[in-house]
Amino acid sequence: MTQLEYARRGVITEKMQNAAAAEGVPAEFIRDGMAAGTIVICHNNKHVNGTPLPVGTGLRTKINANIGSSSDDMNMENELEKARIAVKYGADAIMDLSTGGPVDEIRKAIIAETSTCIGSVPLYQAALDAVRNKNKAIVDMTVDDIFAGIVKHAEDGVDFITVHCGVTRGTVERMKNEGRLMDVVSRGGAFTIEWMSYNNKENPLFEHFDKLLDITKAYDMTLSLGDGFRPGCLADATDRAQIHELILLGELTQRAQDAGVQVMIEGPGHVPLNQIQANIQLQKRLCHGAPFYVLGPLVTDIAPGYDHITCAIGGAIAAAAGADFLCYVTPSEHLCLPNAQDVRDGVIASRIAAHAADIAKGVKGAMDKDIAMAKCRKKLDWEGQFALALDPDKAREYRANSPVADHGACTMCGEFCAYKLMDDAMKR
Repeated sequence: MTQLEYARRGVITEKMQNAAAAEGVPAEFIRDGMAAGTIVICHNNKHVNGTPLPVGTGLRTKINANIGSSSDDMNMENELEKARIAVKYGADAIMDLSTGGPVDEIRKAIIAETSTCIGSVPLYQAALDAVRNKNKAIVDMTVDDIFAGIVKHAEDGVDFITVHCGVTRGTVERMKNEGRLMDVVSRGGAFTIEWMSYNNKENPLFEHFDKLLDITKAYDMTLSLGDGFRPGCLADATDRAQIHELILLGELTQRAQDAGVQVMIEGPGHVPLNQIQANIQLQKRLCHGAPFYVLGPLVTDIAPGYDHITCAIGGAIAAAAGADFLCYVTPSEHLCLPNAQDVRDGVIASRIAAHAADIAKGVKGAMDKDIAMAKCRKKLDWEGQFALALDPDKAREYRANSPVADHGACTMCGEFCAYKLMDDAMKR
């Protein structure tokens, strides 16, 4: 049976117990959340070295780091280094989105490299295999080609897969009728729409959804129902196409859960600050509380080079409003493939957002480190501060590069350090 089926029978499994221990909550809390569909444990039974990742309501907000090659940068060692950096600086999951070079080898190497939860988009695999191995265009993929890509990723041990099942002909028409500034910016969504348009057929992942469920259930993979119509700019946020897709994803969520398959929902995208909370509330209502996995959201379109910051602003608001899983954005978003430093910056920015939101949500233990940090700062305990920092290396580097005097304070206030002055005042 799958973890969801065990939960619905009232059984607490070893994975549930481990998840509960990691989150500091009772095992019954995990079981009941899974039974209700508000918590998932991402773990493919084939991922033998993988650590199951609990995601959902009442748990610590998780973050994902996207890595992966492109046709312009196919270096496998670069991607492995990004994976190492992402894990070192606290990513809870890694998505391999490779579309160039030895994609099978890259994915397998990343899975072997780390015990971290792994996600992917198998449609990329199907498209590449069709072009490379069968001399076909993307639009010439068969339904069997598409499902063969899913099976390949499942066999390799991918824990959750993004599938754009809500990209339907009806949703495309709604997008056309309303009009959009940037149409579709999701790569998987664009592949699917191109295929549907050329073949004059419905999306195979929507039409043959039961076949998809059979495959994912066999491995107990988690379905991440992708947002093919996520807005790629603020002007397109919360329009008919986005919401129609979300309604379909809510219906598919029920079908999947009825079949014993765990589900989370992917969300926007580029969203103005004043629409973020409404987007979270819509998703939670339409998808019956299924965990929400958001890309950003980015709150402005005019910060290329700083989009990890626009993402962190939106991510903090989204997570505080109920989002469960944040997909990071790096400084190079919209500009180029990220390097290792970009990955580090993106991970830290999203970790800040997730942690800030967990404090706002009252997640158990979220404030503990902040209180400990305050105590270390009051004592000018620098080693204690470094140990508690989200990025200890950067904090230590700043301190080391500062001409610190014997007074032990930082160079911002020096001998007039408020902590030191207050210590003297309080002793009188």
